[in-house]
Amino acid sequence: MDNLGPSINLPPQMLPQVPPLPRPNLDAPKAILPTYKPMLVPSGALRGPTGREEDEEDNEPAPAEVQRVNIPFTDITVPLPQEEIMVTAATTAFISVAATLTATSLFKHCVKVFKPLFMQLAKRIQKKFTKDGTKDRGKEEGDPGETEG
Repeated sequence: MDNLGPSINLPPQMLPQVPPLPRPNLDAPKAILPTYKPMLVPSGALRGPTGREEDEEDNEPAPAEVQRVNIPFTDITVPLPQEEIMVTAATTAFISVAATLTATSLFKHCVKVFKPLFMQLAKRIQKKFTKDGTKDRGKEEGDPGETEG
């Protein structure tokens, strides 16, 4: 193959010898595992807290939180929550959507009002710095005395 170009001849590198180091002796780590003695209690010995009256009078079943509704002409049963749960969920959803839309509208209005003020303030600050003799970034080095106005 032909010569592809000039080659670079680098001088050989002289690296120092590595000093002999003792081999480290590391033992495997050991852990103390927690232990406990299991406590066996017969189920007949368990009692409720003292000073509490048993409510044996209220043996009525609690109202179900979810009712089941059969869809006519199908074999499908659909769960339907209680009215209180549905009202709470719908109210929460309505309030969160209304708050989001209101905040978005308010933010857009604030941007529309404050953007011209910020732009004017930025122009005044920039004009003040260019008057003091500092160079404007957009200017060439040959025009130090001109300012944008």
